[in-house]
Amino acid sequence: MTKRIFFRALASLSVLLLAGAMQAQTTDANTSTTSAQGNSKVRIVRLSEVKGEVRIKHEDDRAFESAMANLPIVEGSRLRTGTGVAEVEFEDNSTLRIGPDSIVAFPQLERMPSGKTASTVQLVQGIVYVSLLKSGGNQFALKFGDRNLDLQPATHIRLQIDGADARLAVLDGAVNMDSPAGPVTVAKKKTATFNITSQGQPTIAKDFTPSELDSWDHDAAAYHSRVASNSMMSSSPYTYGTNDMMYYGSFMDAGCGSMWRPYFASAGWDPFSNGAWAWYPGAGYSWVSPYPWGWTPYHFGSWSYCAGSGWGWMPGGAWSGLNNVAILTPPSSGSGSGSGIVVPHPPVHAPRLGEPTRTAVNEKPLVHSGLSSTERFQFRKDSAGMGVPRETLGRLDKFSHKADNRGIASTPVFVASPGSANGRMNNSETLGSSIHRGPDPSYGMGAQPTYPGMGGGGGSRMGPAPGAMHPGAGVNMPAPSGGPSSGGGARPAQHN
Repeated sequence: MTKRIFFRALASLSVLLLAGAMQAQTTDANTSTTSAQGNSKVRIVRLSEVKGEVRIKHEDDRAFESAMANLPIVEGSRLRTGTGVAEVEFEDNSTLRIGPDSIVAFPQLERMPSGKTASTVQLVQGIVYVSLLKSGGNQFALKFGDRNLDLQPATHIRLQIDGADARLAVLDGAVNMDSPAGPVTVAKKKTATFNITSQGQPTIAKDFTPSELDSWDHDAAAYHSRVASNSMMSSSPYTYGTNDMMYYGSFMDAGCGSMWRPYFASAGWDPFSNGAWAWYPGAGYSWVSPYPWGWTPYHFGSWSYCAGSGWGWMPGGAWSGLNNVAILTPPSSGSGSGSGIVVPHPPVHAPRLGEPTRTAVNEKPLVHSGLSSTERFQFRKDSAGMGVPRETLGRLDKFSHKADNRGIASTPVFVASPGSANGRMNNSETLGSSIHRGPDPSYGMGAQPTYPGMGGGGGSRMGPAPGAMHPGAGVNMPAPSGGPSSGGGARPAQHN
């Protein structure tokens, strides 16, 4: 299905996402639904990517817990990375990326009566990237130390705290701020250094020092920028989460009406066998799916079972925020009857203090696609996109067809990882690497392949960092399956 047809099919989704965000004020029983200014506390913010060690908590008296993709982010949430990186996606496709050894807080996540959003993100330690859309009228503030920067649309920045110093690098746009000496503008490709213990004048450098994570940020920002541009086809920027659906699946009609199905999913796959119930104070338990596309289909529309084809998703209805239990209720008659699928139920009681706030659900082994060697990526039947990096492996429909018929499909790949000035590759660089389809282009220039611990930069061949290739890691989910979940044992990889 082409992008144009996809967005035409989801035109109603764009409008209802915005309306649903407003309606969620009544459907989500938050402990404090409005601020003193009358702004709603109900937002649609999610943890859109998790690699390696990432932890989260929503209440000050709770301990940090392992994070997973698609966890909703609410006001008061805090994220902490160790040897890991994370991305947070806002309603308008603006994004926040968090580097290793960082702590980020969300002291303000509100929606104004006009429908525009007001977000404040605080960097406590480490490094973050912020990439804002060119338009939309939403407010975004970045705090560090005693400083508070109001970022304008079309701003793309990197902020890093190192001891008492904070370095703000402007990758795109410009940052305007007040200082004791008057207004200060930090232009594109310039860096401002602040002392976070004082309100003194920042030092502006005319040069721009690259970071080892810049390539990871660049690829992710470009992905969201392309999606935001495509979403204009539906006359609304609120096609939230449909970008991932467009890449990881397509609409089809197998006799039960038009429905969206993920690639690499047979008739035996079901969307409810793996995930987690996450507790949110005042709202109860919310279902969280680990799949890279698993945001919108679990907060909007409904799932139906079509005999011979399997589970599919259909748009329609109202947006469900934290209270998304109704999305998991299959129809009692028609195409959904007789599927034999048991939908998991949330825990009966709220977690006590000291107990985990998430309950993992693993009715079946969670199948992962991933690197089978340093030079090949293996797509597995019934992985439903789990482990497949977004956008960098080209169209997935043909691979899905082969995996459905043969159990496994594969393609040659290379791993692009940032080079290091000292000739060594550290773990943060590994986490910032990306997998690309095809042979390593550096071979054609006479370059030799590089591995962790060896010199060189650019394209490098290497295995994944611990935890980096498995989005479900750290959520008490099973390790990647050794083969397809149905059809017997693993078969030899099928080359394209």
